Amino acid sequence: MKVLDKLTQILRNRNYSKNTIDTYICYLDKYFIEEKIKDPYQISLAQVKHYLQHKEYSSISQQNQIIGALKLFCKYMLGKKAIHLDKIERPRKEKKLPKVIEGELLKEKILAIQNLKHKAILSLAFSCALRVSEVINLKMVDIDRQRMIINIKNAKGKKDRIVKLSAPLLQILEDYYKAYKPKTYLFNGQFSLQYSASSCNKLMKKYIGSETHFHLLRHSSATLLHEKGLDIMVLSKLLGHSSVKTTQIYTHISNRVISNIEMAL
Repeated sequence: MKVLDKLTQILRNRNYSKNTIDTYICYLDKYFIEEKIKDPYQISLAQVKHYLQHKEYSSISQQNQIIGALKLFCKYMLGKKAIHLDKIERPRKEKKLPKVIEGELLKEKILAIQNLKHKAILSLAFSCALRVSEVINLKMVDIDRQRMIINIKNAKGKKDRIVKLSAPLLQILEDYYKAYKPKTYLFNGQFSLQYSASSCNKLMKKYIGSETHFHLLRHSSATLLHEKGLDIMVLSKLLGHSSVKTTQIYTHISNRVISNIEMAL
């Protein structure tokens, strides 16, 4: 649909991330289908409000994404800057602590992997506490063996940062490189230059556990680093958080914090 192509270009020009754009366009496309919209430019705000108020959402996160998608559509495609959708109260996110996997167990399982590529992907994510997008977007030129750092470019929030490259991880990456000779991106897909996020999640389920997902590597790594005494401000910078408040969640799940409490009895 041309209107979605036009909105996609507008969001790109405004530096929205590819993942955000893809998510918003997907939900807008579903909205047009569900509401049998023939001419998107004739959508009324009343229609949008009614949809948002009566839509059954699978999660709070999905609800926020759909609201965000429709607000941007109304703003940029319908020219409704004061769209008054603020009256539709955005749900508060559930304050759930992220699940973590015990560090030594993760290390043991990852190092036991025979496939060098799979081992390198999971080792990198766990060692450096990377997001899946940061792993698959990493390029050969981002690895600085002289300074023993990895340059994470254009990550979440369009920010760059560096993370430490450990000697054991460097050895794993070098063994992988010699065997696979990747081009451009550090990890190539089977039929493309770039490995996919879905494939990364499949690796977690295959080697770590059927109920796990890739982001657990980041949570588990951050928790382990905090338990080892890494300063919260340094951890925040390492993770690429905009605010240390985001990082403080790891102080809630760290065993080190709990074990240091002096109980009343």
